[in-house]
This record gives sequence, C-alpha cells and structure tokens, in this order.
Amino acid sequence: MSTSDHSAVPVPASFAVTVADVELEPDDLDPGQIVSGDPVVTGKVLWESPDGKQVRGIWQITPGVVTDVEANELFVVIGGRATVVVEGGATLELGPGSACVLREGDKTVWTVHETLRKAYHISY
Repeated sequence: MSTSDHSAVPVPASFAVTVADVELEPDDLDPGQIVSGDPVVTGKVLWESPDGKQVRGIWQITPGVVTDVEANELFVVIGGRATVVVEGGATLELGPGSACVLREGDKTVWTVHETLRKAYHISY
C-alpha cells in the first residue's frame, strides 16, 4: 500500500527522523478497497525524486481488512501487526522489525490486527 499524496516536504538529500514521532496526515483510502472494519490511513512523504519515480515516507493504517494492488516497495514495520496475503503467493505475518518486499502488481489483502506503521521506499 502506498500513499497517494506525492507532495514531499523539502528536506536535504540526507536526513534522519524518528519514525514513531513523525506527524502523519490523512490519506485517501478508496471505500472499494475496504473489506471489513473502518480502517483509517495516514501518511507522510519524506522525500520524492525529481521525476516522481521514487518515494520514501511513513504510512499507517488502523485495524480492518483492505485490498490493494502494490507498487515495487520495500518497507520496515515500526509498530503494529498485520497479515498480508499475496494472491497466488505467500501469506506474510508482519510485526515490529519485519522487513517486507512487495512487487509491482501484487494483489494483496491486508488484515490489520493492530495499527500498523511502516517506513517505506517505493519505486514506480
């Protein structure tokens, strides 16, 4: 899952943040993606390449079940727990410290058990 807002804050090429302390902003979640519950998505783009093909940021989702079609993404879970089922592939159990790679076009179902926050890098 990725944030749809690609408006990055101006930051130098090298920087550090405390992921748990980054203030997140509301992010859109298509109601058609919600399978159950009332999940809420927030996020913050920290950096975006000039051509828009790489994005780094923080993303969070509250409990519920949602579907998604993924981008090429590497992320590390900072807090929370979720089970991600990749159609035709693996079932991924995610928790704090989990590193995950999703491929562009992966169709997924996310069951978020506890509010999940991740730091991500997406390549389009």
